[in-house]
Amino acid sequence: MNDHVAITPSILYFGTPVALLTTENADGSPNITPMSSAWALGEVVVLGLARSGHGARNLTSRPDLVVNLPGPGQWAAVERLAPLTGADPVPEHKRDRFRYQPDKFAAGGLRPQPAELVRPPRIAECPLQLEARAAAVRERAGFLVIEADVLRVHCAPELVVPGTQHVDPAKWSPLIYNFRHYFGLGEQLGHSFRSETPAVASGSRGQRPAPVPDQPGRLRADGEDDVRDQPRREAGRLTVGRGEVGEYR
Repeated sequence: MNDHVAITPSILYFGTPVALLTTENADGSPNITPMSSAWALGEVVVLGLARSGHGARNLTSRPDLVVNLPGPGQWAAVERLAPLTGADPVPEHKRDRFRYQPDKFAAGGLRPQPAELVRPPRIAECPLQLEARAAAVRERAGFLVIEADVLRVHCAPELVVPGTQHVDPAKWSPLIYNFRHYFGLGEQLGHSFRSETPAVASGSRGQRPAPVPDQPGRLRADGEDDVRDQPRREAGRLTVGRGEVGEYR
């Protein structure tokens, strides 16, 4: 029996971390671009930006950037930046929803922090900051796909496993953008067999994760086994982990 339906969603933001991208404007001032299309491959981060966006235009001329990663408690600052653009005049296709703001740090209630290897500043309030430089830029379907080499990683000291170079996954919680709603992480479920921090990851955010079962059951959409033996959830607003922390306009 097929228990899936074919749909055509208007967006495919299925749940990825939010990043605040700092780039350099033509006059040397900083710009901040909220985005959620970012992932890492080794020491390269791949970014997806609308070609017409101000941050994308900055990167085609000035390749330095910082990928600043906020936590769940900073969702409101992210949302304050969401309807702003650094482009003046505001592009025609954005004028019904966006407004020009030259000082996005002030608008978001954020503080610039000097970077060490690139020109744009870091965002002091973000627990993780990746200084990077765009190495390849490609255009596809109205978007820019940017491959950036990470040059230096800065981390809030309380998130580092003592005596190591590892981020403690039990203490770090990214802000997740899930179909234009903001979420934080829930309790840990387990860890990969390749994890280098399994001991620390088991203790700091609630109960110890369960071991991987020897015999997998039928997996359902929320990650639990044996859907046939479980009551159906009532339809309603989606919640994940600690629950929703905000909504994208």
